Amino acid sequence: MQYLLLENVTRSYGDKVLFKDINLSISKGDKIALVAKNGSGKTTLLKVIGGEEGSDGENARITISKEIRTAILKQDPEFNPNDTVLEAVFDTDNEAIVAVRDYEKALNAKDEALMQKCMMRIEDLKAWDIEARIHEILDKLLLTELNQKTGNMSGGQRKRLALAKILIEEPDFLILDEPTNHLDIEMIEWLENYLQQPNLTVFMVTHDRYFLERVCNEILELDAGVLYTYRGNYSQYLEKRETRLQNDAVNLEKTKKLFAKELEWMRRQPQARGTKAKSRIDDFYEIKEKAHTKTDNNELKINIAASRLGSKILEAHAIVKNYGDKRILEGFSYKFKKGERIGIVGPNGVGKSTFLKILTQQIAPDGGKIVVGDTTIFGYYTQDGLNVSDDKMVIDVVRDIAEYIPLDKGMKLSAESLLERFLFPRSQQRVLVSQLSGGEKRRLYLLTILMKNPNFLILDEPTNDLDIITLNVLEDYLMDFPGCLIVVTHDRYFMDKLVDHLFVLEGDGKIRDYNGTYSEYREEKKQETIEEREAVKVVESTAEASKGRATYEQRKDFARLEKEIQKLEEKKATITEQFNDSELSPEKILELSKTLEEINDQLAEKEERWFELSEMM
Repeated sequence: MQYLLLENVTRSYGDKVLFKDINLSISKGDKIALVAKNGSGKTTLLKVIGGEEGSDGENARITISKEIRTAILKQDPEFNPNDTVLEAVFDTDNEAIVAVRDYEKALNAKDEALMQKCMMRIEDLKAWDIEARIHEILDKLLLTELNQKTGNMSGGQRKRLALAKILIEEPDFLILDEPTNHLDIEMIEWLENYLQQPNLTVFMVTHDRYFLERVCNEILELDAGVLYTYRGNYSQYLEKRETRLQNDAVNLEKTKKLFAKELEWMRRQPQARGTKAKSRIDDFYEIKEKAHTKTDNNELKINIAASRLGSKILEAHAIVKNYGDKRILEGFSYKFKKGERIGIVGPNGVGKSTFLKILTQQIAPDGGKIVVGDTTIFGYYTQDGLNVSDDKMVIDVVRDIAEYIPLDKGMKLSAESLLERFLFPRSQQRVLVSQLSGGEKRRLYLLTILMKNPNFLILDEPTNDLDIITLNVLEDYLMDFPGCLIVVTHDRYFMDKLVDHLFVLEGDGKIRDYNGTYSEYREEKKQETIEEREAVKVVESTAEASKGRATYEQRKDFARLEKEIQKLEEKKATITEQFNDSELSPEKILELSKTLEEINDQLAEKEERWFELSEMM
C-alpha cells in the first residue's frame, strides 16, 4: 500500500533552488532516512510533505493516503503553555486515548454512571492497555512530572513530549525530524528497537549513523537539488554513494570532451543547416549545460594547530558536589594524561554538564580541588551554543577573536580564508548570525572554539545539528588531535570512533572508571542486567517456595490459566448456543457433543490447577 507520493516537487528561496522536480514514493513497511549537508533543504522537504509549505512547480503532486494515520515530529514542537504533560498527551482525536481520558475524568469525579459508560466504550475499542502504554512511554522518555506545565519545560523536554505523544497514538506513518536530539543514549536505544517493528512505516531526517545502520532499509540523499535513492542501510549507502560520485566524475569528463568536439563543429558555422544539423545544434546546448554543471565538492577543512601541552595537565583531588539533597560527585579523583580520550556517559539529569564545568573551573566544588597545568588551554564546546548578538556579521564573530589564525606546520590563515574552509563563502561572511541555520550556527561555534588553539578539548553534545559529512570531517580531525579530549554525546557512532575510556556517572555521586568503548560497556551492562534478573528470580522463587507461596513462574502460570479458562468458557457457551438450533443434523449434534466433552475435560484439568495455585497467591 502506498502511503506517500511526491511528483515533480520543487522548492526555492530567491535564487537558491533547494530541490527541483523530485519524485518520491513511500509504501507500507518502508523505513527511509533523508541525509544531506546542512542548508540543503532537509527540513523544508519535511515541511512540504507535512503541508506547511507548498511546491513552486505547477505540475507538482503531493499525496498522503487518507486511509492511514500520519504523525509528524517537528524540530521545535509547540504546546499550549498552560497544559500539563498529561493534558498534552490526552489532547488528541484518537478515539481510544479520548476514551481513557474520559474514564480518568469520571474516576476522579466519582461518577459511577459515567464510569460504566466509559468502561463499555473502552471495552468496545479494546483500549485497556493504552493507559499502561502511556505511562511506559513517558517513563522511558523521563517525563515523570505529569502535572508540570509545558510552558515551564525546556526545549529538549518539549521535544521528548512531542515524541512520546506520537508514539502513544501509534500512527501508521511516522515523519520524524531529528528524533534522537535531546535523548540520552538509553532512550535512543529504546527508540531504535521500537522503530524496528515491521508494521511501522518511517520517514526521518537524522544524523545518528547507528540509527541509519540498524533501522533504515533505504536512504535518500539530497545533493545539489537532486534526490538520490540508495537501497539498504548506512554502510551500503556509503559504498553506493562513493560509486555514484566516481561514475558522475567519469561521465562529466566524457561530457566535457564531447562538448569541446561539438563546440569546434559549431564554430565552423556550416552554411546548410538541414534537419540533422538543427537537431545537432539543439543537442549541443544540452551538452553545454551538462558540461558546465558545477559539482559541489566543498568539504569542511580543519587543520588548526593545537598549543603545546606540558606534563601537568589537569588534576581532580577528592571532588565533592551536591545540589541540595542531590549528590553529583562524591570524592572523585583523577590525573589526566596527554592524549587521553574520555567519554562521559550517564542518564539525563545525572550531572554530566556540572561535572564538565567543575573540571573547567566554571563551577566551584563543595569539597576537594581542581589543579590546571600552566600550559593547558581549554576549548569548551557547550550545549548552549554560540553566545553572540544576532545582529553581528559572521566575519566579525571571527575577527573579534583574531584576524589571523595559526595552522599546523607553521602556516597562518586570514579570518576570511578560515571561514571559507568552514564552508562559509565570502558572500555569506557578511550575513547576520540570525540568518544562519541551526547547523551553520553550530559550525561557526565550532570554528570559534578551535581557532583559539586549545590543547584540551571538551565537547558537550557536538553532533547536534551537524550533518553527516561535517561529522565525518570532525571525527577525522579529532582522531589526529594531539591533546586531551573529553566527549559527552548521545551519538554512539561518534563515541565509539573517538574514545576508548569512559567515566560512567551512575548517580548518587558515583563515577565508574571503565576502560573500553561505549559498545563494549553496553554489552557488559546488558549481560550484568541479565545476570541480576536471573539472580533475583532465583532468590524470589526460593523465598516464596520456602513460605509455601507461589513462585514467579507459578504466578505467571496462574495468569496464563485465567486467560485460557476464560477462552474455553467462551467457546463452551458458543457451542451450547448452537444446540438451540432445531435444524441441527444428527451428525452435527454428535460432532458438537464430542467437542463439548473435550472442552469440559480441559476446563476440569485447568480449573483444578487454578485452584491449587490460587491457594498460594
